[in-house]
Amino acid sequence: MRVAGRKTSPTNIAAAYVALLIAGAAMLLPFFWLVSTSLKADDRVLQTPPRWLPDPVRLDNYRRVMQSPTSNFPLWTRNTLIVAALEVVGVTFSSSLVAYGFARIRFRGRGVLFALMLGTMMIPFPVVMVPLYRIFRFLGDHSGMAWLGTFRPLWVPAWFGSAFSIFLLRQFFVTIPDELSEAARIDGCSEWGIYWRIILPLSRPALSVVALFTFMYVWRDFLGPLVYLQRPTQYTLALGLQAFQSQNGGTSWNLLMAAAVLVIAPVIVLFFVAQRTFIEGIATTGMKG
Repeated sequence: MRVAGRKTSPTNIAAAYVALLIAGAAMLLPFFWLVSTSLKADDRVLQTPPRWLPDPVRLDNYRRVMQSPTSNFPLWTRNTLIVAALEVVGVTFSSSLVAYGFARIRFRGRGVLFALMLGTMMIPFPVVMVPLYRIFRFLGDHSGMAWLGTFRPLWVPAWFGSAFSIFLLRQFFVTIPDELSEAARIDGCSEWGIYWRIILPLSRPALSVVALFTFMYVWRDFLGPLVYLQRPTQYTLALGLQAFQSQNGGTSWNLLMAAAVLVIAPVIVLFFVAQRTFIEGIATTGMKG
C-alpha cells in the first residue's frame, strides 16, 4: 500500500486500525449503556458501583413499555411511518426534479439561483418556525381546510424540495455523461423523458441516500411535531417518547431506556440493510464538477 508515493508499513496500518477500533468502541459505549440499562431491574438501575451487564436480565421491560396505559407506541409508530413515507416520496421526487434543472438545463441566472438555494441551508428551522406557523394558520383560516393540528405542515413542504437533497442530487447528475441526453434528444425524447427514463434510473444510489437521510430526519424530528400537532393521538415517536418521559410521577429509567431502544432500533436496522447502497451513493456523489 502506498500513500503520497511512499510505502506504508504494516505497523502503521495496524496502528490505524487499532485507533479506528478504539474510536468506534468509544462511540458505541453510550449505546451499550442504553441497552444495558433497558434490561435492568428497577432497583438495579442506579446502584453503586454501576454494573455494565444487567443481572438479572429483564426482557419484560419492553413488554411493560408496549403495554403501558400512558403510552401508545404502535399508534405513534404508525403516525411516524405515515409522515415519513409522504416526506420521503416528496423530497426525493421534488429535489430530483429541481436538481435536474440545475445540472442539465442551461438558463440565465442558473448559478445565482443555485447559490441562493444553497444559502437557505444555513437558515435553521427555529428562525422560520414562527413565520411558517402563521402561514399554515392563514391557510387554515382561508382555505376551509384545517392545517394546524394535522400532519399537513409536516409533509406538504417536502414536496417543494430540500436544499441539501437538491445539492446532493445535482452533484450526482453532473457525473452522468451528457452524451446520453444528447442521444435521447436526437431520438426525439423530451426533457421530461430524459429525466424520467435516463437520469433517474442511473441515479438510484443517490436517490437511495436522499431517501435514507430524509427518513432518518423525519424519524427523529421533535420540534416540527411539537409545533404543529395538538392531540396525543397524532404524536410521532419522538414526541411520544418525550410524553412518555414526562408522564405524571416520572418514568423509571430502565423503562425510558427500553422505549428509547424501541424508537432507534428501526433506524439502525434500516441503515444496515441499506448500507451498501448508502455507501455507494455517497462515494459516487460529486466526483465531477
